[in-house]
Amino acid sequence: MNRPVVVGVDGSPSSLVAAEHAAHAALLRSRPLLLVHGYLHPLGYGVPLNPYDLGVPAPSEEAQKMLERAAADLSDRWPGLTVEVRQVAGGPGATLVEESRRADLVVVGSRGLGGFAGLLLGSVGAQVAAHAHCPVLVVRPDEQPIGVDAPVLVGVDGSESSRLAAEQGAHEAALRAVPLVLVHVGPPDTDRPVPEEIEESQAAYQAEAVRLLADASAAVRAEHAGLVVREHPVRAVGPAQALIEASGTASLLVVGTRGRAGFAGLLLGSVSQAVIHHAHCPVLVAHPVS
Repeated sequence: MNRPVVVGVDGSPSSLVAAEHAAHAALLRSRPLLLVHGYLHPLGYGVPLNPYDLGVPAPSEEAQKMLERAAADLSDRWPGLTVEVRQVAGGPGATLVEESRRADLVVVGSRGLGGFAGLLLGSVGAQVAAHAHCPVLVVRPDEQPIGVDAPVLVGVDGSESSRLAAEQGAHEAALRAVPLVLVHVGPPDTDRPVPEEIEESQAAYQAEAVRLLADASAAVRAEHAGLVVREHPVRAVGPAQALIEASGTASLLVVGTRGRAGFAGLLLGSVSQAVIHHAHCPVLVAHPVS
């Protein structure tokens, strides 16, 4: 099954930037690109006068032209790319989550036409990032042009979610032919004298960080023998802050949905939420392909 790279397009600048990144990702993977526009029934927010007169609404001619223009533009600028378009009668978030069942990757912009200016990640992007059935790439209009030689960065904390992130980050780095940097964030150093038991605890934590990075690196090298892998322990106030700062020198930041400290009921943990809002490069939220 040749799963496509799927991107939600509504004509907004955010979605068109997402489509550009999706085209690049599709070519790297030798996959087709599917531009999807999810539209709501015009009576979707109210009660129709005749409740028996509902049917599947017709696709919008205006939206179809928008999709076809975007597809033609991408085909011109990315030779060899196969582009398809589709309108789906449904909300854009639910539509992309459903499409993710048959996709290799879903790409979303940070905010579509319905977004509020103060939200860096709109409701559609948040819904897809949390609920998708495949990896999700989140991009923003104000990011730098698509990088070609910067490394792929992955946050590692020993959780199952971060192991999946390292696996998918290694795949992305191999596709791009760039190094993979594995980052583990520990508590900040202090210049003040500390009790002996705290010093021992910090030493133990440092040893644990070295072990976690070594284990993650060994697993990645076993699957990608020629990949350049770097281990980077960092001390910072929190993992989100450290990863956001480090993302300024990366082409891609990969995170799991939830780390070791996450609550089981949260589909997207606080670190993942923070980096997809504030990272300086595109963020890949790792999900297993169902």
